[in-house]
Amino acid sequence: MVPEVAGSDPVDRPIFQPFLLYLEALWGICMAAFWTEADFDDHELVHFVHEPEAGLTAIIALHSTHLGPGGGGTRFWHYAQPEAAMRDALRLSRGMSYKNAMAGLPMGGGKAVILADPQRRKTPELLAAFAKAIDGLDGRYVTAQDVGMSEADIVSISRNTQHVAGLPAAEGLAGGDPGPYTAYGVYLGIKAAVQQGLGKESLSGVHVAVQGTGSVGGGAARLLARDGAKLTIADIDAAKAEALANKLSASTVPADAILATPCDVFSPNALGAILHPESIAALDCAIVAGGANNQLARSEHGVMLADRGILYAPDYVINAGGIIGVALEYLGRRGGTPYTKEEANGRIEQIPGRLAAIWEESAASGLPADVVADRMAQKLIGRG
Repeated sequence: MVPEVAGSDPVDRPIFQPFLLYLEALWGICMAAFWTEADFDDHELVHFVHEPEAGLTAIIALHSTHLGPGGGGTRFWHYAQPEAAMRDALRLSRGMSYKNAMAGLPMGGGKAVILADPQRRKTPELLAAFAKAIDGLDGRYVTAQDVGMSEADIVSISRNTQHVAGLPAAEGLAGGDPGPYTAYGVYLGIKAAVQQGLGKESLSGVHVAVQGTGSVGGGAARLLARDGAKLTIADIDAAKAEALANKLSASTVPADAILATPCDVFSPNALGAILHPESIAALDCAIVAGGANNQLARSEHGVMLADRGILYAPDYVINAGGIIGVALEYLGRRGGTPYTKEEANGRIEQIPGRLAAIWEESAASGLPADVVADRMAQKLIGRG
C-alpha cells in the first residue's frame, strides 16, 4: 500500500507515488536484512526510522555505550542494494565503538544511515524528522557529519535535537567540519607507517597513491605534497582529481586503476570494503594507510595483507582525527568549557604512537595489525 502524504490523497499527487513505493520497498528489505546480517555484533540497539511523509527511511545502530553515548556520523547515501545500508550501519557503528575507545574519548559507538532515493532528495522535513528520531533516543546516540551530509545539514538537525557533535565553533575552538581533522590524522599516520615500514624519517620522494580527493583525501594529499611526497591521485570525479593534481604537481590515473598503481603507500580515502581477495592481490605497495572506514571487506582479509608483507594501518585508528575534533566540540559544549583546536590537534598527534604500539604487538605476536587493534579496542569497551 502506498503511504499517504500529509493533507493529500496519493492518487491526486502521482509525483509522490514512485518515491513512496521506493521507501516502502526499502523498509521491507531493511527489516528482512536485519535478521540475517552477519555483521550484527551484539549491538545494543538497531533503531529503524520510517517517516514516509517526510521522505525518511533511516537506520540508527548503537554498538556500545560502555564508555559513553554512542558517537558517530550520519551517512546520506543511495544504496543500489538496500541491504548494504544495514551492513553499513552495523559495521560503521562497531567501528565507531573501536575508534572512540582507541582515541581515548568518553564516547561509545553509533552510526546512522539515511537511505536516499536515487535523486538524493534531502529536504528540511526529512532532516527535521531524522533529528526528532535522534532526540527520541534520549542522548544515547550523538550524530555528526559523514558522507553525503554537510555542516549546514548538521546545523539544521541541531534545531530539533541537542545530541549533535561538530557544530560550527568560534575561531580557535574545536568543532565544525571533521574532514580537516581526519586528514591531519591520516597524514600523521602515513608518516608513522613510512617510518615503520620503509625505515624513512622523511616523506620526501615517497610515492603515495591517494584514492579519493574529498575533504580527507584531498586534505591529506596537500599535507603529503608539502612534505615532498610523490603523489598519484584518483577519484571517481576525474576532473576533480585532475584539478588537485595540477595544484600539487601530482599525476593522475583512472579511478579503477589506483589500487594496482605501483607505489610505496596506497592511501584509500573513499568508501569502504575495498580490500578483498582480488584487490589485495592487485596491490603493488608496501603500506596501506588511509582515511576510509571499514577498508577490509571481511575481517579475514587483514590476514591476506599480512601474508603479502603489506603493513596495514587499522582504519579506525588512523582516521580518528575527525571524531576527536567533533567530539571535543560536543563534550566542551555540554561541559561548559570549550576545547581549542590546539587541544584537538594535540590528541590527534597521539595517533602515530597508537599505531606504533599496534605494529609492535603485531610483530611480537605474529597476529595481523587489524586483529591486534580489535583486541585492544574490545578490551576497552568491556568485550575483551
